[in-house]
Amino acid sequence: MNHKKINKLSNYLLILILLLPAELISAEPKTKVLYPRNTVAKVSIVISGKSKNYYRLPSKDPAIIIAKGPGRLKIITRGQFHSVINKSINYTVFYRIDGAEKIEENFNNVKLDINTSFKDKSLGFPAVRKEIIIELSRGEHTIEFWKGKDNPDVNCRFLFTGVKEKKIEWLSISPMFPNEPVSLVTNEDVLSYYRFSEKKPLRIKITGPTVLRVLSRIEHDYQMKGRINYRIQVKEGKIIKNTYMLNSVSSEVTFYKKKCGTVPGKANEIVIIVPAGVHSYEIIPIDEDKKTILARVLFPKNDIKLEE
Repeated sequence: MNHKKINKLSNYLLILILLLPAELISAEPKTKVLYPRNTVAKVSIVISGKSKNYYRLPSKDPAIIIAKGPGRLKIITRGQFHSVINKSINYTVFYRIDGAEKIEENFNNVKLDINTSFKDKSLGFPAVRKEIIIELSRGEHTIEFWKGKDNPDVNCRFLFTGVKEKKIEWLSISPMFPNEPVSLVTNEDVLSYYRFSEKKPLRIKITGPTVLRVLSRIEHDYQMKGRINYRIQVKEGKIIKNTYMLNSVSSEVTFYKKKCGTVPGKANEIVIIVPAGVHSYEIIPIDEDKKTILARVLFPKNDIKLEE
């Protein structure tokens, strides 16, 4: 084969590679490091000559991690030896997802890791790594972590790997009672949201099994600067199903169709898993100092038969 034919073939191969979808070129999903959104002590651990940041779990006010699913959250835990005299340690890590029931993970007879060290030698010696894996569904999730009261110090590193979902066509659903409709314009599309507050919660009635996507946008007044934290609670009757801690900055691409005295924030997404049968949910802001919130509720088009 002559050089011209080889060069021509090389050019064709290069074009084919450029046309391939990114997911085929890189089959491995991307993993990113997460860090607590509240103030938690940071500890540097040296592993194979490289320093990595870990976060010390409190025993009272939990460390708060926010992740957007779907994906897998890996928590690498390392107990802390203060003396080499101890042969092993035991410790417990508790966590709670979106305000639900706490989950307990026990690690017993954990040995010292002779291949790692604290950057600050006065802290003692790291234990071998022990992992917790949490599968997160679609939407924003707040995960709280804390250690047992009488445990040795426990340091954690948080890694999140996203998972690509199959494409689903979604339809909007209106609230049961009249909440004020608000038209927002984003990328030249006009979308209907509903304004709700603690006194006027959003009430949704749906037949399962299905899922609800709730896209919420806090309304920023012009005195609110930077990132704003807010919480939303989901109730069914008197039962609190979940509590979500969200945060948002004002959107640069979405605005009101009719001007008003606030600015819409960037959208956050939470997901409500609806079991079989008829269910009525209340979606309520629980921060008294925050302004009203806008929401748009969606469910899969394939489940429309459930509403007939």
